[in-house]
Amino acid sequence: MSDGKLIRDRIPDLIRANGEDPITYVAAAAEYRQRLRDKLLEEVDEFLTADSTAAIEELADVLEVVYAIAADLGTDRATLEQLRQAKAEERGAFTERLVWLGLR
Repeated sequence: MSDGKLIRDRIPDLIRANGEDPITYVAAAAEYRQRLRDKLLEEVDEFLTADSTAAIEELADVLEVVYAIAADLGTDRATLEQLRQAKAEERGAFTERLVWLGLR
């Protein structure tokens, strides 16, 4: 895989509007899948290191990458949300702040 990183679709247009000439290419399917995973790690790291002011914006970036990965796997947002809801109903969510310590 070459250098570079996956960027949002409109970034080249924004760069051109600033009078610059971006160098980009369209990744093949396998490279795109790997770059999405790399981008997810990048965005999660940015979320983990963000202060409370920037954390929500970083979390939105994580969600955007998750949606792109889901689409690449053939699942739309609605189906992903249905799966999330079903798991929350069956196993619960993370709202009660429970921490596993093992068995007695």
